[in-house]
Amino acid sequence: MTAQWRMLHTMIRVGDLDRSIDFYTRLLGMKLLRRKDYPDGRFTLAFVGYGDEIDHTVIELTHNWDTQAYDLGTGFGHIALAVPDIRAACDGLAAAGAKIPRPPGPMKHGSTIIAFVEDPDGYRIELIEQA
Repeated sequence: MTAQWRMLHTMIRVGDLDRSIDFYTRLLGMKLLRRKDYPDGRFTLAFVGYGDEIDHTVIELTHNWDTQAYDLGTGFGHIALAVPDIRAACDGLAAAGAKIPRPPGPMKHGSTIIAFVEDPDGYRIELIEQA
């Protein structure tokens, strides 16, 4: 089942998106790969990394418009993995005893099909269907 999976991104929540983009691009040498506002959800996603998302793992910076700062314990969001068949992946994980707190379905305020699985410590791993 894992042969076709790959790491996509790690998400962190940031209080000042422009400041964070500047840090990752100017100070760490990453490129701003894409940025999109989601007005209905009042958040913006920006993806930064050292190479194109097609073959590199990147960082997703999530800026919730109404939140200025986070405690470090709540700033980390999730790790994301690409899976070819999200329903089969979730069925297999659930059958193995994993918790699926968010079953497969479209992303809120978007159309990407996602799900979340929890590791034994409660950390969430986002599964993103990519055929």
